[in-house]
Amino acid sequence: MAIVRGCTIPEDRYYWVEKHVWALPEADGTVKIGITDAAQRLAKGIVNATPKEAGRTVQKGKSVGTLESGKWVGPVTSPISGEIVEVNEVMKANPSLINSDPYGQGWFVRIRPSDWAGESATLLTGEAAVEAYRKVMEEQNLNFE
Repeated sequence: MAIVRGCTIPEDRYYWVEKHVWALPEADGTVKIGITDAAQRLAKGIVNATPKEAGRTVQKGKSVGTLESGKWVGPVTSPISGEIVEVNEVMKANPSLINSDPYGQGWFVRIRPSDWAGESATLLTGEAAVEAYRKVMEEQNLNFE
């Protein structure tokens, strides 16, 4: 796991760096979606999480739900297209999990992707994701150390 300007970046995930979201393929073919450590730090204390319902189809680049903090409300952008097959009910009941564990218990939804092979090729993983995050955080003057 890399640390960039005080934010953790697990190298086993796929990132849409500009949208601050990650995707993690599961053994059953579904993909967990969540926001990055940098995103939760920017949002600060998340007080409400409203994912779209299971069964809904989402397109890459569209919202899979919203997050709300004390001073901010915004979308969680889907890094892939597909059907939402599960909402993280534990996170929904306790949205602060997104702040305390954005890559673990704070995941947002699970999607059955319509084209994982094609769409994952546009996402960054491993060292490429870490370097892209380093560049974006420098450009946006973000530092959480």
